Amino acid sequence: MRLELGDCLDKLKELEDNSVDSIVTDPPYGLSFMNKKWDYDVPSTDIWIECLRVLKPGGHLLSFSGSRTYHRMAVRIEDAGFEIRDQIMWVYGSGFPKSHNIGKAVDKLQGNDREVVGEVKDGFNNWANFTDRDWKPENNVYTKGTSEWEGWGTALKPAHEPIVMARKPLSEKSVAENVLRWGTGGINIDDSRVVYKDDKPHSVSTEREGGNSWNKDYVRTEDWEPNNTGRWPANIIFDEEAGQVLDQQSGISKSTPDKRTTKTPTGEMFGTGKITSHNDKGGASRFFYCPKASKKDRDEGMDLHDDKILNRVNSGGLENDPRWGPIVRKNNHPTVKPTELMLYLIKLVTPVNGVVLDPFMGSGSTGKGSIRGGFDFIGIEKEEEYIKIAEARIKNEIK
Repeated sequence: MRLELGDCLDKLKELEDNSVDSIVTDPPYGLSFMNKKWDYDVPSTDIWIECLRVLKPGGHLLSFSGSRTYHRMAVRIEDAGFEIRDQIMWVYGSGFPKSHNIGKAVDKLQGNDREVVGEVKDGFNNWANFTDRDWKPENNVYTKGTSEWEGWGTALKPAHEPIVMARKPLSEKSVAENVLRWGTGGINIDDSRVVYKDDKPHSVSTEREGGNSWNKDYVRTEDWEPNNTGRWPANIIFDEEAGQVLDQQSGISKSTPDKRTTKTPTGEMFGTGKITSHNDKGGASRFFYCPKASKKDRDEGMDLHDDKILNRVNSGGLENDPRWGPIVRKNNHPTVKPTELMLYLIKLVTPVNGVVLDPFMGSGSTGKGSIRGGFDFIGIEKEEEYIKIAEARIKNEIK
C-alpha cells in the first residue's frame, strides 16, 4: 500500500512506465459540487496522459463521472490515447435533485402569499438544531403557492453516474499475447458474474435425431446440480435501493430454458450441444450486480477521529426537506463510494495480485476495496484532510 499526498499530475510523474495493472478512480466531475474548489473541472488531458504512461499495455481505466459532464471526461481520456471500450452505468436510488423552485421564486417576485400545508418534523439527523448553514426552512413549514408555475423546477433527480471504461492500446498483436506478456488486456468475466442461487436441479436437454439444424426437437435426458457460476456481468450496476425499485416495477418472473439449437445451419457447434437453464425466479434486478452497502462503511476505522458536520448546502427546491439537512460524520468527504462497489470494479479489470492506482483517492474507498480483494494499491490525494481519512479506513481494512 502506497499513499501519496500531493497533486496527482506531479505524483504520477514519479511512477515508472507500465507499472500498474489498472486504474479505478472517482475523480472530480467538474460540477463545483458543494462549492468544493477541487471539483471545478474534470481532470485535464495531461493527467490522463500520465495515467496512460504508468498503466501497462492493455490495462483498463474505470473512471466515474457526472451525467452532465461525462462527455468531457470521456473525450479527454480518449484524447490522451486511451481506447473507449464501454460505459458502465451505476444506478442508485438515493439521489436528491438540486432544483430551483420556480413557483416559490415567482411568488417572491410578485409578492404572493403562500399557503401553509404542513409542518416539518424536527429531529431528523438533528437537522433543525443547526443555524449556521446557508439555507433554512421557512418557520419549519411546508408551503404551496397558487401561481401557474407552482410545481415547476429546473432539475431531475440524479439516479445514475456513468463510468468511463477505457483501455490502453495493446503492445502485442492479440489480446492473448498481451495477457501472456503483461497480464492485462482482458476483463475477469467469471469472477465478476452476477451470482444467483437455485436449490433445484437444472434440466439438461439434447437434440432428437432428425429435423433441421435450426428447428430440432429436444428431449429431457437428465438432471444435474445447479450451476451457480452466475450470469454474465452487464454494463449496468444497481445499488440495493434502485434494485428494489426495479423489482417493484418488473414484478416476479422465472427464467425458462432456451429451446433453440446450439448448432448453426452449417452444423458448427456454439458450445457443448447441451442447453441449461438458470431455472430461477425473482425481480429484474437479479440480472445485474447489486452491491450491498454497509451503514458503517463510511466511518469504519475512524474511532479516533473527531465528529464533523457535513453541511449540504444549496439544496434548491429541497429547503423544506430534512433529509437534505446537515449530518454528523467522522468521514466528511462528500462523495464516498461503497467499498463493495469499488471492489467489484477492481476485480473486473485487475489481474490477480495486481496493482491498482487511484490518482484521485478521496477518502480511500478504492484502497479499501483493493485490500479487501488482495490487490496492491497506490493512492494519490491532494487534500491532507482526506488522505488522513483514507489512511485510517485502509489501515482498518488491513487490520
